[in-house]
Amino acid sequence: EVQLVESGGGLVQAGGSLRLSCAASGFTFDDYTIGWFRQAPGKEREGVSCITNIDGSTYYADSVKGRFTISSDNAKNTVYLQMDNLKPEDTAVYYCAADLRPGLVRVWVHTSGAGYGLDYWGKGTPVTVSS
Repeated sequence: EVQLVESGGGLVQAGGSLRLSCAASGFTFDDYTIGWFRQAPGKEREGVSCITNIDGSTYYADSVKGRFTISSDNAKNTVYLQMDNLKPEDTAVYYCAADLRPGLVRVWVHTSGAGYGLDYWGKGTPVTVSS
């Protein structure tokens, strides 16, 4: 059974940091591109960042460049999203998604799009940034 389980969300003050984790199981992790998406209250889901496990290439939405860092531990089948200098507008439920098509995930991240059509999704972890 394929599973993506996010963790690490919580409440943090503006300027603070959080590290999210996405633990994957049930598929060949190294073959997939893993993306982080977020959905704020009343807004559409948007792409944040992604990493292609086979070569380690990473992509970021403009809104998080320089503040968020994505990384992968292939031995643990886990992708991380280090979020620094958090802003109230980063408040959202954060989801990870996995897909065999790196180009598709990258397009969703580059355009801050919703990630429709990606193969697998987790259930999300909430992040709240207070001002």
